[in-house]
Order: sequence, then C-alpha cells, then structure tokens
Amino acid sequence: MLSQELETKTRRNRYDYHLSEIIRQRAWVEINQQALIHNVAEIKGLLSPKTALMAVVKADAYGHGAIKVAQTALDAGANGLAIATLGEGIELREAGITAPILILGAINTSEEIAAIAQWQLQPTLCNPQQALIFSDTLSKLGQTLPVHLKLDTGMSRLGTPWHQATDFVRLVQQLPYLKIATIYSHLATADDPDRSEMERQHRRFKQAIAQLKSHGLPLPPLHFANSAATLVNPNLHYDLVRVGLALYGLYPAPHLRSFADLKPVLQVKAKVTQVKTIPPGTGVSYGYQFVSDRTMDVAVVGIGYADGVPRNLSNRLEVLIRGQRVRQIGAITMDQLMLDVSAIPNLQVGEVVTLIGKDGDQEITADDWANKLGTISWEILCGFKHRLPRIMVKSSSNKLVEI
Repeated sequence: MLSQELETKTRRNRYDYHLSEIIRQRAWVEINQQALIHNVAEIKGLLSPKTALMAVVKADAYGHGAIKVAQTALDAGANGLAIATLGEGIELREAGITAPILILGAINTSEEIAAIAQWQLQPTLCNPQQALIFSDTLSKLGQTLPVHLKLDTGMSRLGTPWHQATDFVRLVQQLPYLKIATIYSHLATADDPDRSEMERQHRRFKQAIAQLKSHGLPLPPLHFANSAATLVNPNLHYDLVRVGLALYGLYPAPHLRSFADLKPVLQVKAKVTQVKTIPPGTGVSYGYQFVSDRTMDVAVVGIGYADGVPRNLSNRLEVLIRGQRVRQIGAITMDQLMLDVSAIPNLQVGEVVTLIGKDGDQEITADDWANKLGTISWEILCGFKHRLPRIMVKSSSNKLVEI
C-alpha cells in the first residue's frame, strides 16, 4: 500500500513538473517575491512602531494572485489584509490564512452576514440601517462580530456622513453582538500634488473624532491613509494604513516616486509562436489596420486581449525582445498579437517576449500602458485574466513556482 502511494506521489510530482513547463509555453505573469518583500519593508520603514500595515489584496491582489501575495506580505510584516468582497475573504480563509481580514465593500444580507461570521471575517458598516441588519442576524446566531465603521469625509462613496459620526457610533455601541474594531475613512485625492482637498477631508475626519471624544465615546483604532497618503504624510497614518498599489511596486502618481524605493512585482511575458517574412504592401491582422511598407519579419506571439492586453493598444504597443524595444503591428486579437521583428536577427519560435517588465536595460511598465490608454495603472494590473498562470519568482534561486 505504501509503495502504491509513493508511486502515485512520484507520478503526480512528475506531472506537476511537466505542467509547470507546459503552462509557460504560451504566456504567463511572473510575480517577484523578493520585490514584494522589499516593498513591505519600504512601507513599514515609513511607519512609526505603533502603526500597523494592512495589505490590500482585493481583486486577486491587483492581479498578482491573492493567496500567495497575502501569505508573503504577512510573512514580511504586514499585520492584516483588506479585500473587497465576501468571496475574496473566503478564498483566503480556505487557503489557511488566519490573519485579520477586513471586507471593504458593503454587506447587506443575512446570508452574507452568516458567512462572514462563519469565516471570521471583519465587515465594514456604512450606515445605521446596515448595522441593524447585522445586529438582528448576529443575535439569531448568538455570535459577536468585530465591525469597522466607515465615515464619508468627501469620497461620496460608502460611509456615513462624517458629521453624523457620533450618532452612528453611539448606535453601534448599543447594539448587541457588534464590537467596533476600527473607525476609518477613505481619501479621494491623496495622489494629487494639490493637497488642499486631502487636507479638507482630514479636517473633517479629525472633527468627527473630536466630536466622539467630546461625547465621551471610547475611540477604537483609526485609519485613513491609502498608498498615496501613506507615502506623503505621516500625520495621516493613525493606527494603521491600508496600502494597495504601493505594495505592488507602483506609485499612485509620478511626483510620489521620491518618497520610497518601490520595485514592480509583476511582469507579463509570452513566447513567439511563429516567425515569417512578408513583402511590402501586406496587410497584418483583422481589418488591415497595418500594411507593411517594406519587406518585414513578423513574429506571432501567443497573448491577446482575452489575456488582458487591451485591443486599444493595437499599433501603439511596444514589447521587449533580447533587451530591445520592438513595436506591435496590426490589430491585437483575442489570443495573439504580431510584432515587427525585422531588427532582431534570426528570431526563433519559443523566444520570450516581455510585455511588462524589464529585459536588460529596458523596462516597460503598467504606467506606460495606462498613459497610452488614458487610464490608470490599477486598471491595467487588474485586467490580466486568469488563463495567464501566475508564476512566483524566488529571486535568490530564480526558481519558478506556480501560484
């Protein structure tokens, strides 16, 4: 029996090894674990010893792979996690993660509340009506739950208006089975060089807290800062900071680069699947958005808009091959794109193309894509689909591990 189990395990390991090779025959996302650890250390270096770091791993850790990123961030010194949805929290719990997990999104049904209690997650309460639903459901379960109260200080999204903070907090404190874990708010313009609106929101937050104190209400821990605010102003750190984008090595705005030495965690790579030569006047891809003006070597690469490469980058995208910049030509298709590789001698099928990341002295970033598209790097990172396997790169050994 033992020999059969050993043989089965050996076959499985052999299969897993071949699978890890197979999944990188087309396209994949590499996650640099050492860069992530470095970024956690950089961010913690900005904080006082009393300020905790909450790693924001919503949206599959901004496309990086939530489970492995969460585990790595916690091991590196993060004190808790934040996600957006109930399902994201359950996924982390099922992976064996026991750290505090804050749900940033609004929960409004008894079924969801029961699941939160079962999985020991920590919800955000945004208004009195929601608090009453939680209290009623938890009373039937006979279970107390830590909750985080959100104040709207100017984002005009989730949260009770800041000037109603006293009534909101007093209500929740009186409700059985609810224990206030923190009070927090969210900044709308922390990445703007003009800090006047951020300061206005901060004044509102401080006024709300002052009102609570004046009414003799005990204060739980407070938090206010996102990535940008964490970088620019220690006065916004309070008892913890919620850091997302900076954790992944990107800056919320160019003027914030001097505040920390962050390293991009994610790279997107694919392989050449065919190389051909076309004559002048040859159309390339759907609609002939590109027509060759000379004899041209064209490489087909196995990645497309179904993987998260925006079709609007067609004929505007650059990639890296052998440390050189190469332009993309023709319409980006669902599963493939084409490159003008005339300047790359003797390019072979199977060679690696870097779409986002470094190759030699050259680098292409998510910000580069975002700037061309008139969007933000957050959207680019979250756009890479799950058919692209996430491969954790452990830099010390250059070992690749699928996550």
